[in-house]
Amino acid sequence: MFNNQTTVDVHGHMTTPAVFRQFLAECVSQNTPNRKLDMSDDQLEAAQQRHLKFMDDRGIDVQLIGPRPIAMWHWMRPFLQDFWAKTTNDVIARIVKLHPDRFRGMAQLPQSRDKDTRNCLAEFERCIKELGFVGAYLNPDPAGDKQTPGVHEEYWHPLYDKAVQLDVPLMVHPSTTYDKRLEVIPANYQMNNYLEEFVAMNLYMHSKIFQMFPKLKIVICHCGGGLHRFIATDHHVGQGDFSKNLFYDSCVYDVHYLEAGIKQRGVDQILFGTESPGSGGAVRKDTGKPSDDMIPVIDSLGFLSAEDKLKILQKNPLKVFTKVKI
Repeated sequence: MFNNQTTVDVHGHMTTPAVFRQFLAECVSQNTPNRKLDMSDDQLEAAQQRHLKFMDDRGIDVQLIGPRPIAMWHWMRPFLQDFWAKTTNDVIARIVKLHPDRFRGMAQLPQSRDKDTRNCLAEFERCIKELGFVGAYLNPDPAGDKQTPGVHEEYWHPLYDKAVQLDVPLMVHPSTTYDKRLEVIPANYQMNNYLEEFVAMNLYMHSKIFQMFPKLKIVICHCGGGLHRFIATDHHVGQGDFSKNLFYDSCVYDVHYLEAGIKQRGVDQILFGTESPGSGGAVRKDTGKPSDDMIPVIDSLGFLSAEDKLKILQKNPLKVFTKVKI
């Protein structure tokens, strides 16, 4: 809660028991899609207790949970990817059913470098219409090799058209990378997140995607991956009106970056996001709390009014994710 108001965190990932990850390994190693996942609700619920404690400790009332990006395995061959996306989404739906007051579902799509996004439409529609999900993840580089067409290209148009039809946002969240330059960096997929998100943001800004799909809503994780270094009137920066189309979450843990990001993007474009539980476990020196305990950090930003803070923590997420009801 924030000042007795419900908080809505748009950036959460599913928590699962070990049997779920073992099941994936067996499917991949044996090339056996359509196996049956043997995981009880009791096993799944036990995993949720840790997740819910994280949320409670951080004042998160409702969280949108999607796949763990590193476990989307978009580099798999398509015949396995279709099965894995469906399996993952079914488990997300089970988690939401266990705690419908706390969780909302975000879909994993069976993306593949070798198929355009028409491959994703049936599962996307199933997740929204049958499972009651509120949006879907978009990995701009599914194979991790920088060979997939840019997010402004025709390859993505079927997915954008379907997102508009379903009236749900797409959340840009990259995954793993095969960039040899980054191999020395621990958890180098995190670096890939920033790079791919910043590239995606600029491709959206400098293309005609939002002219072609004026009702398309895109949320870019981690506050867009990077800041513009040019002033807004410079031609290096997209100069269109993206206020109805392009949004960012607050899932950045450095307070200086967060402050600059909100000021550059604008309060109305920022949605509360923590990725908790996730990568934000480092303890802040000033507060002694984990870095993903974001509500006190946002509340401490003196340039934000009380209304600004409520927009970020609740109103903006509900404005963008219109299928979320609290």
